[in-house]
Amino acid sequence: MTAILRAAGLSRAFGSFEALRGIDLEVCKGQRLGIVGESGSGKTTLIKLLAALDQPTAGQLWFAGREITGLPERGLGFLRSSLQIVFQDPRSSLNPRMKVGDIVTEPLRSKLVRRELQGVDRKERLREVLAAVDLPADSGDRYPHEFSGGQRQRIAIARALAPKPEVLIADEPVSALDVSVRAQVINLLADLVDKQGLTLLFVSHDLMVVRHLCDSVVVMQSGQIVERGTTAAVFSAPRTDYTASLWAAVPRIKV
Repeated sequence: MTAILRAAGLSRAFGSFEALRGIDLEVCKGQRLGIVGESGSGKTTLIKLLAALDQPTAGQLWFAGREITGLPERGLGFLRSSLQIVFQDPRSSLNPRMKVGDIVTEPLRSKLVRRELQGVDRKERLREVLAAVDLPADSGDRYPHEFSGGQRQRIAIARALAPKPEVLIADEPVSALDVSVRAQVINLLADLVDKQGLTLLFVSHDLMVVRHLCDSVVVMQSGQIVERGTTAAVFSAPRTDYTASLWAAVPRIKV
């Protein structure tokens, strides 16, 4: 399989604190990769580097065979159109003063993205992505506060889909939602990944969700990957005590 994202020797330090240490990672096209670990394990730092929202202290990064390490923002148009992120809390990631239509099509107004997606009609694309996330066609004329938490996360997903990405990174996308709507959003993500042929990086502390959604997983501890493999193999027969303790801590319902 072809690697769409690759990291070699990736490290990130903040002063004397090493948030990431020597990460080697390959993500193949069409893969559903879960990234798990306790708070502070380096998950968010890793995805920020993979998305070129931060620069590594050491190591190299490639996207679709092109090195992105150290590239200035003006050279990242291909990445900005091809890789999108859905953040944890839609209340903070959606501008409350903007109408939903403007929020969703905001990536398409970027000069860098427009250069990569010539000829995309913003109104037509808005209709397409609202339909894809099961929101009413008139949602574009309303404001985020008029929607429920689950609907706001659907808006965030629609915005991420607008530039027709190849890779979708979801950073704890349901942890801020009520339990009653989490399954709906997870199932929507799974459906979109299948229908649109996306590569998914799913960051979560919820191992049950990762087992349901992802075909492979990496386990992070103290800025390092300590275990990796298929989701079924890692969770059924963990090779490290750390992974075993994470899995043992998952709540089970006793009948």
